[in-house]
Amino acid sequence: MAKRLFDLFAAAAALLLLGLILLFVAIEIRRRLGNPILFRQERLGKDGKPFTMLKFRTMSDERDKSGHLLPDAERLSAFGKLIRSTSVDELPELFNILRGDMSLVGPRPLLPQYRDRYTERQFRRHEVKPGLTGWAQVNGRNSTSWNERLEMDVWYVENRSFWVDLKIIFKTVAVVIGRDGVAAEGSVTMHEFQGDQE
Repeated sequence: MAKRLFDLFAAAAALLLLGLILLFVAIEIRRRLGNPILFRQERLGKDGKPFTMLKFRTMSDERDKSGHLLPDAERLSAFGKLIRSTSVDELPELFNILRGDMSLVGPRPLLPQYRDRYTERQFRRHEVKPGLTGWAQVNGRNSTSWNERLEMDVWYVENRSFWVDLKIIFKTVAVVIGRDGVAAEGSVTMHEFQGDQE
């Protein structure tokens, strides 16, 4: 209950403080990329239940002659790279926190198709609500391997506390300012999780 109240207070306060930034980014996305402004994608939440996660859109819908979407690197605009590198694209997830889909701190929500690729231990990451930031995000972010990230998620589940959450929040500020680990090496995003690789 205390964590939920903290989430509600923090998300509401952040939306009030960052309202002008959110408005500016939304206007720029509309001007540069057109509609939709928000990117909606199904992710797995607590207990593996799906929910719709919100992010600012950073890619165009450009397609090849066959109608297939171009690779991510070719669709990611300069403005999109900027808001990704500053993590501003993640701010609409504050609405997910208000709705109760997510928490401020927890394992990052991942795609539904990964469900059957987890080991039993890795699936423990779903014992808590997914977070806007998490232990893996302040310890390498997307520059770490999948196995390392998922093990850090389980570490958080096993060691979570109010003080661990505060530590993660403070470390998140430093990571965002430093723009560390935004993408995996050789990619504009994180490589797809194919299952346990050890």
